Amino acid sequence: MAETGAKAGAEAGAEGSAKTGAKTGVKTGAVTPRERYRAQVRTEVKEYAWKQIAEAGASALSLNAIAKQMGVSGPALYRYFAGRDELITELIRDAYRSLADAVHAAAGTGADPAGLAHVLRDWALADPHRYFLIYGTPVPGYHAPEEITGISQEIMADLLTAWTALEPDAPATPFGAHLADHRDWAGDHPAPPGVLHRALTFWTRLHGVLSLELAGHFTGMAFDPAQLFEAELADLTARRG
Repeated sequence: MAETGAKAGAEAGAEGSAKTGAKTGVKTGAVTPRERYRAQVRTEVKEYAWKQIAEAGASALSLNAIAKQMGVSGPALYRYFAGRDELITELIRDAYRSLADAVHAAAGTGADPAGLAHVLRDWALADPHRYFLIYGTPVPGYHAPEEITGISQEIMADLLTAWTALEPDAPATPFGAHLADHRDWAGDHPAPPGVLHRALTFWTRLHGVLSLELAGHFTGMAFDPAQLFEAELADLTARRG
């Protein structure tokens, strides 16, 4: 109880100092003490949230539980996040932004589809819980805002550009013809239908392999998942005549 009171008092004190600084116009760099403190608390909340997700999954995420771990009251955290959904949105945004930046950096060096696939796998293996938050089972009752879809489309845009460069004359297919009129997932990318089909097949099969690997379904099967991934890449990028 004493610890909780001390932490809550420290929080109030920091908030008070921030308010004083804001009133007098005192700033540190480009932000006020209040803004800096708010950013620090939000970052700490997200760190605890990732720990909760790792232990019990995203559906069990609780701001009140995080507040207890931080030694503050539940209502105190609602000044930083309006509720569970806002916190999940922040975590998903951070995850997508991290992956989009990694993929875009590789695309900027001229990486082909296989190169982008390796970026995806490395990113996923570095933090499986982050991967499953955006590509795993949806969180019950949660609906991501439109802006999240925009970030995910950045990733797809780089993949479509890489596929267009690799195989601009990808042969037309019945499903490709279907995609010509069902291409919202590709944003405004001008990739032709044959490329859309190749890229979508590539994306879905890679996620299938990654999801099985990260969920531990290959454990005990006595083969190297990395080699399976490479075999899939070789098959997926083979020229189709």
